[in-house]
Amino acid sequence: MTALSDPSSNGLSKSERLKASSDHLRDPLVGELAAGGSSFSEPAVQILKFHGSYQQDNRDHRRKGEDKDWGMMLRLRSPAGRIPAALYLALDDLADTYCSGSLRATTRQAFQLHGIPKQDLKTVVGTIVRHLGSTLAACGDINRNVMAPAAPYQSGGYPVARRLADDIADLLAPEAAAGAYLDLWVDGEKRYRFKPSVAVRRQRRQQQEGAVFSGDPQEPLYGATYLPRKFKVAVTVPGDNAVDLLTQDLGLVAFTDRGGRLRGCNVYVGGGMGRTHRKEETFARTADALGYVKGGDVLALVQAVVALQRDHGDREQRRHARLKYLLHDRGLDWFRTELQRYFSGTLAPLEREPEPTLEDGLGWHPQGDGLWFVGLPLLCGRLEGERKRGLRQLVQRYQLEVRLTPNQDLLLCQIGAGQRQEIAQALADLGWADPSHTSLLSRHAIACPALPTCGLAITESERVLPQVLERLEALLAAEAIDEPILVRMTGCPNGCARPYMAELALVGSGVDTYQLWLGGSPRLTRLARPVLDAMPLEALEDTLRPLLRHWRDEGAGRSSFGDHCQSLPPQTLETLLQTGAPSRP
Repeated sequence: MTALSDPSSNGLSKSERLKASSDHLRDPLVGELAAGGSSFSEPAVQILKFHGSYQQDNRDHRRKGEDKDWGMMLRLRSPAGRIPAALYLALDDLADTYCSGSLRATTRQAFQLHGIPKQDLKTVVGTIVRHLGSTLAACGDINRNVMAPAAPYQSGGYPVARRLADDIADLLAPEAAAGAYLDLWVDGEKRYRFKPSVAVRRQRRQQQEGAVFSGDPQEPLYGATYLPRKFKVAVTVPGDNAVDLLTQDLGLVAFTDRGGRLRGCNVYVGGGMGRTHRKEETFARTADALGYVKGGDVLALVQAVVALQRDHGDREQRRHARLKYLLHDRGLDWFRTELQRYFSGTLAPLEREPEPTLEDGLGWHPQGDGLWFVGLPLLCGRLEGERKRGLRQLVQRYQLEVRLTPNQDLLLCQIGAGQRQEIAQALADLGWADPSHTSLLSRHAIACPALPTCGLAITESERVLPQVLERLEALLAAEAIDEPILVRMTGCPNGCARPYMAELALVGSGVDTYQLWLGGSPRLTRLARPVLDAMPLEALEDTLRPLLRHWRDEGAGRSSFGDHCQSLPPQTLETLLQTGAPSRP
């Protein structure tokens, strides 16, 4: 409670003191936006994150003795990945006019724009807001974009999951910071506001009551220092694990009654991927099962979990500030007991769920309302060039809604039956003759942006993933293996592509060198484990070949690659990898 009662207390991190003195995320941005220049100061950069932007420099352009090539990355807040046609067209224009020319779909179902000059940032954000988009709380120590299955199915609980994602996004949107956001970025007309549902408005009125109240009437849920670190929420339906549920701070599985109404949710808490190499006190963690909460109490439970993390999360060591560390240190029993101070509802035992699968929505599908959607694979989420121009024409001509998936793919939605043939032909001309078809490994492979723009990147990820997949597919073909492997790649250990859930993950640890993680599940239900600390990328085939042969001979067709790796004793796994690794001086 110290961080809330006395923001200037000794022991608090620099970030905590900066948030407390920012006037609800206004300062020092106000002065630095007016001052011009090509970059923000470090204090301004930290506050800028809450507005959805990171300051980056293009590391390909670094020259000794020259100024850095500064540019701003801007991330949207799009619950369940929904991008209306007008907003998509505005983003397409902004990417060409002010940015690098590309749009990038993130693993949290939002678009990112890269390379925005500081002097154009206000124009870009203002344009997004005027087209009913938002970047507020897309980054920073606050609830991030709320995930949910993107597919616009009209049955099976999907409409409820999407609506619940919208409600949670509205419930956890900052109040005072929303005013600061509009004051900073939007000139003239400011009628743009979130319009929450009746349930959200009712729940928000309760934020100034009891332990949920932060003590700050302007920011009743978060307070002047917001959360200790980022907070991630996902909602899904039973059996659909597209959202990587166990990697979230708070995961909800929504159950519906026969009338399609929300009956209740299974609740999972304390997942998270971020870690730091050689800092054993940091680690990836899957969420714990908290229990089942009835539908009318779901929003109150969400609010209570956020308030608990607000009050008990570590505000002295940022590396230790995520909810996962609170669960690890205090335990689930303590968490349940403490939650009763914030939540008056009842937690029951979990409802039974079917075996989860990773649904991706690729190809053509009926929505259930007489309309269709088509899922298009976007390796690494990058949309540029001819495909970007072609999709713009389709969205503009047919006023299609765009949705982004947690797998960095894109759905075109609300397609009429009479439009399907023309759209299918246009997609074929763009290289998507059969959108449901991908190569063996690329369907569920994802990567983070890494170099050249991410300041945390140790080595490459997005730019080399296509070549890495080609090499792995050639290796599988040479060994007569025709089974998929879930592959993820990051340029550093922070885990933006959720690598620690993959069957095979490459996590940057040096220039062209990666930690090798093995043993996750294709259903995203189990953590992988680190098996090599520094594998040169050039040694990929030699290192993996003996292990793949062992899988082929002992397990392929009967178990997934991840299950096979998990079943092997650590010594056996290590021996197989060392057998193939080339000798080095």
